[in-house]
Amino acid sequence: MEPVESGKPPPLNPKRPTIIDIAREAGVSISTVSRVMNKSMPVAEETARRVREAIERLQFSPNLSARNLAGKRTNTIGLLLPEVSGAFFQPMLAGIGECLAENNYDLLIFASPKLERHEFSRIIPIGEHNTDGVLIFTNSLDDAEIERLYRRHFPLVLMYRSAPAGLSIPSITFENKAGTEQLIDHLIEHHGYRKIAFLAGPKDNEDSHQREAGYLASLARHGLPVDPALLGVGEFEGVIAAQAARDMLASGTRPDAIFAGDDESAAGVMTALLEMGVRVPDEIAVVGFDDDYLAPYLPVPLTTVRAPIYETGYQAARQLISLIRTGTAEMVTSLPTELVIRQSCGCGRSPRT
Repeated sequence: MEPVESGKPPPLNPKRPTIIDIAREAGVSISTVSRVMNKSMPVAEETARRVREAIERLQFSPNLSARNLAGKRTNTIGLLLPEVSGAFFQPMLAGIGECLAENNYDLLIFASPKLERHEFSRIIPIGEHNTDGVLIFTNSLDDAEIERLYRRHFPLVLMYRSAPAGLSIPSITFENKAGTEQLIDHLIEHHGYRKIAFLAGPKDNEDSHQREAGYLASLARHGLPVDPALLGVGEFEGVIAAQAARDMLASGTRPDAIFAGDDESAAGVMTALLEMGVRVPDEIAVVGFDDDYLAPYLPVPLTTVRAPIYETGYQAARQLISLIRTGTAEMVTSLPTELVIRQSCGCGRSPRT
């Protein structure tokens, strides 16, 4: 098991810029700042320009500051996602929802799979003006925007990714590397497989990187070489993983087993192999990661790694609430995984020799 690291970030700085600071910076009255922000009365263009520049320099957020001055919060948590489709998200959302309900918070979700990453960061309607803090799933927000919010002391918790360099932002994930090593060890030691393929997820996804590291570590520990022909990309998407499996076999590469990266990809690979007349697991074994609710019900029940997806959601929400209420939270939380043996790896047959 990989060690769980924990620590506490520095307390959030309670000193945020106010309308008084803006007036002082721009050399104008408080009422003039109010007129510029609310556009309630005409203001000379040069004066308005100075006010706008002061707001930008001090990174002043009118809605957030007004709410703080009134001593009020929204009691709402934001969640940024690239999408909400697929079996992975339901337990994660259930975990977040359970924790928020226990603490009397509402949840505001923004997801848009059609946006490019730079567009997503630019137009998100969730932030300081309507939430008390935000959960950020993987790469739903680019590093520049994360740093901007962090510098404004806005509470953030990262899910399935680490904080950008130099930023003390809590993050939560599970033991991808250790779980993958245990899975590949099982394929090698129990079944005698030597040619094990790996399908990577999205190129900037840390879960995928850690699972690849676990795959490579297990091969190295058993003295098995890395064969580039056994490496492909499934993007954590069933359709793409299925095509990667077809292409691999069409190239003449015939693995003993395929670690598809996650369960959705494993379902796509298994379907593609069965459609090609390849018997699973008798000819090629297939394994995944996550243990989503469909894993036991695939044509061949899926051997996989159970990831605590519900608990990850719950703990991410708990850490964010702690950050909002106390200014502190555990910096890194890594939850344990569990190997789940079913039939798709070949268990129930005699091991290879």
